[in-house]
Amino acid sequence: MTDTSAALDVVRPLLRVRQIRDFTPDPVSAADLEAITEVARWSGSSRNTQPWRFIVLRDEATLRRIAEIGLPQTRSLKTATAAVAVALPSDSKMAVSYAYDDGRVAERMLIAGSLLDLGAAIAWILPEIRPAVGELLGLPGGWIVRTIVALGHPTAAAKRPKAAPGTARRPRGEAVFEERWPKG
Repeated sequence: MTDTSAALDVVRPLLRVRQIRDFTPDPVSAADLEAITEVARWSGSSRNTQPWRFIVLRDEATLRRIAEIGLPQTRSLKTATAAVAVALPSDSKMAVSYAYDDGRVAERMLIAGSLLDLGAAIAWILPEIRPAVGELLGLPGGWIVRTIVALGHPTAAAKRPKAAPGTARRPRGEAVFEERWPKG
């Protein structure tokens, strides 16, 4: 085994993390939700500000209502049996920093879901529906949700590859360069 293949074997679980947007009706266990929110809580943030708060959603009516008002970006909530909303302060001076933190914690929750054999997907809450989502979730003034991580047990169809092996990503030579951007 080469050093590269040994290293790839170690990180292979990360290469297999993908967005899953169609779920069975089976509920996500409380233990799995606790593990995912612990990963979220322990995620790094810019200057360790930990600006977020996490709202665990299990109520089917709430999940479906958010799915309905935010389509197509919220389609994963149509069948999710749980979700975690990432609430952040709506401070415009920190918008870039909070966007970075938001993306970082969402990706870590996707990875945690995958490691727990769950499916997960990012539901993007567009600015025009944020007030309605905030009201549904009882957010206090000065807080917004722009990301909700949908969770559930993936359907058989959702587990199937969407592309032929080796075709889902741009070839390495087109995406990874050594030292400088290539000429030509």
